[in-house]
Amino acid sequence: MTHYQLLALNIDGTLLRSNGRLQPSTKEAIDYVKNKGIYVTLVTNRHFQSAKKLARALKLDTLLVTHGGAFISENLDEPIFEKRISEEMTFNLVQVLENFKCNIRITHERFSIGNRRKIASNLLSKSILNTSDSMFYPVQFVDSLGDSLRDEPVAGTRIDVHFSKEEEKEEAAKLIINAFNTVDVRVNQPKKIEIVKKGVSKENGLRTLVNHLNIPLEKVVAIGDAEDDIEMIASAGLGVAMWNAPFEVKRVADWVTRSNNQQGVAYMVKEHFRKQQREEFLRKIKIDK
Repeated sequence: MTHYQLLALNIDGTLLRSNGRLQPSTKEAIDYVKNKGIYVTLVTNRHFQSAKKLARALKLDTLLVTHGGAFISENLDEPIFEKRISEEMTFNLVQVLENFKCNIRITHERFSIGNRRKIASNLLSKSILNTSDSMFYPVQFVDSLGDSLRDEPVAGTRIDVHFSKEEEKEEAAKLIINAFNTVDVRVNQPKKIEIVKKGVSKENGLRTLVNHLNIPLEKVVAIGDAEDDIEMIASAGLGVAMWNAPFEVKRVADWVTRSNNQQGVAYMVKEHFRKQQREEFLRKIKIDK
């Protein structure tokens, strides 16, 4: 039986219920697994400060893989790894994107900045303009991102772009893919593209973390629910998909647990780890023998 050393958890759709809340049973399960000497981390697309807030609620003082793998740190000031879109590249991308009817939002670990352009869907506008993070993460909107970046350059970790039409999204994505070879463009959501520095992914972020901690990937349990968790789940020693995950995610998993609304993380953790003893205990047994 493999003795697992690290538990990697996606946040939205995995750790949290659909209403964004953390169940008491999940907190208990995290305490349970920590008491067995297992390193627990979060692997998320959320910005660092949002992930850190949840980590505090879970009493985690570990390194967190945030910004989809682009920013790995225990605190805001001393990341062990960061992979950014350069200031010049960010400016050039915005120059291209501002020719389209779209909302652009640049994410940085300390703030985000976006343009105010109105697009068709009110619901989409609300999701883009949602400033619930602004209590601890400044969110700024400007009329012209190009002008703003000229005055105050930004090297962000990700650029999210929402379009009013799918055809415009496809045209913009094609243009960027052909013109910029140092970024990756993700197009798997309707009317939206995500732009990151080439090579940024949750899987690569997790690999960077375990290399730093000197933990073999085969001794990692990774739990997720989204398409961008697929590579992480497939490469981990034990890959777990939530019941609420799409079929493509479940297909690569070694284990499918209950949904995020049915205490899936707590169920999986307690079922799987109840037989695993702390390494110190196992070493003591070997010495006593």
